[in-house]
Formats: sequence, structure tokens, C-alpha cells
Amino acid sequence: MTIERMIRIFAGAFILLSLALGVEGSPLFVSKWALAFTAFVGLNLFQFGFTNVCPLGFILKKLGVPESKVSCS
Repeated sequence: MTIERMIRIFAGAFILLSLALGVEGSPLFVSKWALAFTAFVGLNLFQFGFTNVCPLGFILKKLGVPESKVSCS
């Protein structure tokens, strides 16, 4: 599994978890402030799209996760 794929998996999982914790109808509801984490992850993905800089990517690289060798272009 590559760094970019793991970033997508982590982002998706954190968004789903924070929505479950922040939406009042959820059985896991804690506080509406959990939705702030959803916004943080979304903003991080947004800036990653423009700058190609992601803190999680640096961490995964240090842990030895391989980078993708395949390009779409």
C-alpha cells in the first residue's frame, strides 16, 4: 500500500468518525465540536491538492511506507 492511498484511507476514516461523533442523530454523538475535526481534515486535503504537502505523508514516509511509482499522466 502506498503513501497516497493510505492518506485517502486515513482521511476517509477520520471524516466518517468525526461525523459519527458530531451529528446529533448518531448513536455515537459526543459534541457538535467534533465536526470541527471534519473541517480540519477537509481543509488539509484541500491544501494538499494544491501544494502536495501533507503532514501525514511525512509521517508515513518516516515509517517506511513506499511512495507510488505509478502516475496518471
